[in-house]
Amino acid sequence: MSMARIGKHLLHHHWWKKRYFPAKVLAAIEVAIKAGEATHSGQVRFVVEGALDGAPLFRNQPARERALDLFGQLRIWDTAHNNGVLIYLLLADRDVEIIADRGIDAKVGTAGWEKICRAMEVDFKAQNFEAGAIKGIEAVSRALTAHFPRHGGGVNELPDAPVVI
Repeated sequence: MSMARIGKHLLHHHWWKKRYFPAKVLAAIEVAIKAGEATHSGQVRFVVEGALDGAPLFRNQPARERALDLFGQLRIWDTAHNNGVLIYLLLADRDVEIIADRGIDAKVGTAGWEKICRAMEVDFKAQNFEAGAIKGIEAVSRALTAHFPRHGGGVNELPDAPVVI
């Protein structure tokens, strides 16, 4: 367990997520998810967490492991075509993780998701949180459209609103 990481998470005030992701930005993220889902049958969730608290922090839980936990808690795995995707940002670590269900993950692969994550991280490091989030959602939507294009109406299986923890 790194004392520096613990200190960063304890001192990383949760108000930062409101500063970087105010209501206007969250609304734009929701619109981007809706627009993307109009082109594919996949389901996209965006989660931003300011800092880890309690057990996850003191277990030194990596961002990827936390994203996997949230993928299950938010039931992103429970889509008809196994094509749910979680975009997770842990602000305190400036770490972006993408967790994709097996249907889409088998087609895009780790390298494809990592490329999207790194591009988002570049924008986030430059304090361009809205642009980084929107570009990431659009990149995920392009991947989903390539492999799971929308045919007909379809059902929106998961909420489009971003989750702020």
